[in-house]
Amino acid sequence: MLVITGAAGFIGSCLAARLSEEGEGPLVLVDDFARVDKQPNLQPLAGAVRIHRNELFDWMEEHHTRLRFVFHLGARTDTTELNESLLYGLNEAYTLRLWALCTRYSIPMVYASSAATYGDGARGFDDDPEALAGLHPLNPYGWSKHRVDLFTHKAQTSPPQWAGLKFFNVYGPNEYHKGKMASVVYHAHKQIKADGYLRLFRSYKPEVADGEQMRDFIYVEDVLDLCLWMLRTPFRSGIYNLGSGSAASFNSLAYAIFRAMDCPLRIEYIEMPEGLAERYQYYTCASMHRLRLAGYSKPFTPLLDGVARYVQHYLEQGAYR
Repeated sequence: MLVITGAAGFIGSCLAARLSEEGEGPLVLVDDFARVDKQPNLQPLAGAVRIHRNELFDWMEEHHTRLRFVFHLGARTDTTELNESLLYGLNEAYTLRLWALCTRYSIPMVYASSAATYGDGARGFDDDPEALAGLHPLNPYGWSKHRVDLFTHKAQTSPPQWAGLKFFNVYGPNEYHKGKMASVVYHAHKQIKADGYLRLFRSYKPEVADGEQMRDFIYVEDVLDLCLWMLRTPFRSGIYNLGSGSAASFNSLAYAIFRAMDCPLRIEYIEMPEGLAERYQYYTCASMHRLRLAGYSKPFTPLLDGVARYVQHYLEQGAYR
């Protein structure tokens, strides 16, 4: 049996669908299942076991001998969340309790970390574990993920095989429910459909032109490819970046979206909301060297191709993964 937490969410539901398509399972889907707007994500998985997230630990105690792997993708992912108690409970305490069970019962585990742990990027985006202690996240969400990484890196006991994946800017189907935390691709498509043009933030650095702020965007199918590889392949345990390994400007992303929609390129540059300019990242790019050294060799989807697939096969069709 394969456990997927956050199974009603964006990456979790995509992973569950992919595992089902490839004949992996049985699947155990873990979430709170309360939100109606997430239900379409689960429609292709009607036959899977569902466990409420609050019942998972007792369930694992009873069924641990049947468990083959745990993908822990559930979390509070709102980077603007200021309730540190909530973040501690859902992102830290829950993960460490799951880690302890996987350690006790020798169950391999992959958990979701985040590129938010890198803060403003002043120290770069290298996932060298020896550099962990020097990172300084910009928000409580980033700290909640960072503290888990610090624990797992130094833990004296661990699951037989494990990985913490620092997700960069993931985009793709099944993110409809995420609101303001959905990808730029999702929001841009919505804006262009409604207004015929796209609004991007101005740059406040003279050396960076408007729209030339850069991010590492990764298509969700690439995330799923790596998860399946980790399920099926012995690899060196540790914390790994998961981005495309290349940075693209928002202008380039806009071009890809307008092209996929077969619309003329129209961009309006707008002011940032008050307070954002001081903590805005102008550049992110994952170093993928350690993951390649670990043996993962599959190429990542080029931005033009990933955006075209997402826009044309999902957003334009109103389809789910």
